[in-house]
Amino acid sequence: MKQEKEKELVRRIAKLAKQNQKLRNKLKELQDLSEKAGKENEKFKALLSQIDPDKLLGLKKETQQQVLMFKMSTVLFAEIQGITNTSHDIDPDLLLDELDEIFFEFNAKVKKYNIEKIKTIGDTFMCAGGIPVKNITNPVEVVLAALEMKDFVDKYEKIQKSRNEKVWKIKFGVHTGPVVAEFMGKKKISYDIKGDTVNTASRIQSNAEDEKVIISVMTYELVKEFFNCEYFGRIPAKYKGDMDLYEVKGLKQEFAEDKDGVVPNHAFRVKFGLIQFSDMQEIILDKLEKELPDHLYYHNVKHTVDVVTEVELMGWAEGVSDEEILLLKTAGLFHDAGHTIGYQDHELYGTKLTSEILPKYGYSIEMIDRINEIIMATKLPPKPGNLLEEIICDADLDYLGRSDFIPVSNTLYKELNEQNMIGSLNDWNKLQVKFISGHQYFTETARNLREVNKQKQIERISRLITDEVNE
Repeated sequence: MKQEKEKELVRRIAKLAKQNQKLRNKLKELQDLSEKAGKENEKFKALLSQIDPDKLLGLKKETQQQVLMFKMSTVLFAEIQGITNTSHDIDPDLLLDELDEIFFEFNAKVKKYNIEKIKTIGDTFMCAGGIPVKNITNPVEVVLAALEMKDFVDKYEKIQKSRNEKVWKIKFGVHTGPVVAEFMGKKKISYDIKGDTVNTASRIQSNAEDEKVIISVMTYELVKEFFNCEYFGRIPAKYKGDMDLYEVKGLKQEFAEDKDGVVPNHAFRVKFGLIQFSDMQEIILDKLEKELPDHLYYHNVKHTVDVVTEVELMGWAEGVSDEEILLLKTAGLFHDAGHTIGYQDHELYGTKLTSEILPKYGYSIEMIDRINEIIMATKLPPKPGNLLEEIICDADLDYLGRSDFIPVSNTLYKELNEQNMIGSLNDWNKLQVKFISGHQYFTETARNLREVNKQKQIERISRLITDEVNE
């Protein structure tokens, strides 16, 4: 018995000794690592001391997450899955390759419509319109992209020659509302979005049925004039009760180039362009505000806004088409934009700006050519060759027959005087009488609204000249 106890004690001591040796070895490893880390830390400190503090601060800013708020963004979730219950086995690697091809095409679709891809989450593709550049057309653009994505997947199946059955299924959820966008980076910026709008779009997609584009009632109200939509159902919405959902079947017939209602036609582009004009106008007016010379007291932002407003009013009164209204408003927006380049020949400079900017907004070459012709018609003396040119010429000189003629003409005198293009006020009044006396309004609308008052201005200015001479 005593011998057995001694043996057990020896075994325990040997085991403890072995464990103790392991602990010593582990401690030695930790000490070596600590010493190595200390040396690396010293090297890092030495390198850090050589970096310019301003550059270091800039590096921190570049990696720091920043946040922006967007009042209206349209969020899309597209879930695409390979159907598992096919009659024959399909190589999983082939399915992954095909999924990559499909997502690659999705990326091209969102880029085409200026939509921001946010991320892919497994087999779900997420994107958002209206960020990072705010616009009011993003609901329409996102729905268009969804229809094109669905159409691509349908056609992709048909071109797969190795099988004769459907493998992929897809469903969409779309919702419009405010989002918070977090972004990082400087050269290559990446975005992530959060908020109730994102969560709602995700829930809509979860409740959608395969092969359907399902949108919220908020999105529906913003796109219903372009698309055929059918009531789909409703889902609970946080703090809002139940939310109605709609299925987008395709473009309305009058806006579709194809029978499937996927490809927009010219009528769509015109109607869409009239909505998109507001976004472009904001950008161009901001450009004018920043870049127009300070001495332009008459040819300023207010004058451009006046002309855009007047060409639309006169256009409707003269019975022109929607497309012609778009051409007129665009020409009005750019007719004096050339002043940002030079005073003389500013009309020509304006046409150069349209050629640079308008293609980004979907204007065709033919439309741009017509717009440029309308702009050039405003060059004095006006010689319009058609109704649209007559309208912009009348709108450009609308002030001649308005009640605010005197204060407006004073701004033009000040503008010309500071550039040594006119002498005394008396010289200016003589020039005005001569110009207004030889001027004519071309459209019936302008003649009815402005001609009588224009004749009164001639009498008023003539009296000013007479009084000044008598003195």
